[in-house]
Amino acid sequence: MLELRPIFDAIGEFLNSILPEFWVTIVSAFGTGAIILGVASVFVLFFVWWERKVSAHMQQRYGPMRTGWHGWLQTIADGVKLLQKEDLIPRDADKLVYLFAPVVCFVAAFLAYVTIPFGEGLIVQDLNIGILYIIAITTFTVVSLLMAGWASHNKWSLLGGMRSAAQIISYEVPLSLSLIGVIMIAETLSMVSIVVQQEGWFWNWYVFRQPLGFIVYYIAATAEANRTPFDIPEAEQELVAGYNVEYSGMKWAMFFFAEYINMLTISAIAVTLFFGGWHAPAPFLDFIPSWIWFVGKCLLSVFVLMWFRWTYPRVRVDQLMAFAWKFMLPLAFVNIILTGFGIYLF
Repeated sequence: MLELRPIFDAIGEFLNSILPEFWVTIVSAFGTGAIILGVASVFVLFFVWWERKVSAHMQQRYGPMRTGWHGWLQTIADGVKLLQKEDLIPRDADKLVYLFAPVVCFVAAFLAYVTIPFGEGLIVQDLNIGILYIIAITTFTVVSLLMAGWASHNKWSLLGGMRSAAQIISYEVPLSLSLIGVIMIAETLSMVSIVVQQEGWFWNWYVFRQPLGFIVYYIAATAEANRTPFDIPEAEQELVAGYNVEYSGMKWAMFFFAEYINMLTISAIAVTLFFGGWHAPAPFLDFIPSWIWFVGKCLLSVFVLMWFRWTYPRVRVDQLMAFAWKFMLPLAFVNIILTGFGIYLF
């Protein structure tokens, strides 16, 4: 079994020598949170710039070029602009709910990284219910979008929030069911244990035993992240940006941050459960650090999500809901049944 040294425990061991026991847990929690937030923020800055460049190349144009080399400072400039923008609150808004909606969305987005192993030993805490924890914590996004839509006192925001909640709840069902096949094979909910079982050559990766489960997961996760072609809650032609239309400045940026960090979350879960996690595709490539393999696979997955966005048109809301309940859900059940037969026979 892999000798794991979680980041939280490692920080705690270091602090034991310089702080009283009472403060060790508190400082370790804040330190771990700061590390996650810092890493996530760097990824978000890169993804915003990268998506602009990817879309530009797909549409045969330049994209950001003026601020920094190939526009790499443009996202930082946008962040500074958002920090300086006036923070407006609608007069009739439910102020407390209005203020907490982006906070809930922001916190839920990066709490998922508690149980995601970014490399051999690079994990905050290996929970024995890791997959269940991630599914549970990401559902708070629904609550935050409903809060934003309701508290804004704007019928378009409310409509956008309701449609977003309906979409996310609908696709949460096939997404959760698509992971059951992996759990049945691995016989564990621990993310680290699932990665360890995929050690060796690339054909040991669970994507080859669960191709249907992976397809259902990836499509459902794309819908949960409100990415095209499933970005109905933010359909500008109908909803004036949806649930966040009344938000500005850093409150709007927190929703924006959550959307982009969710792309990394989707990819990290896919890599962990289906593509061998931090393992190289062949044992003789293990000399490359494990975190490089993990991040590289995640970046490839994020690129595919961006490719989707700039390739497919937005679907209608009736098509979106019918696709979830009439196509994705039956496929998820078929995958569970086939997995059960496979385990029983082989």
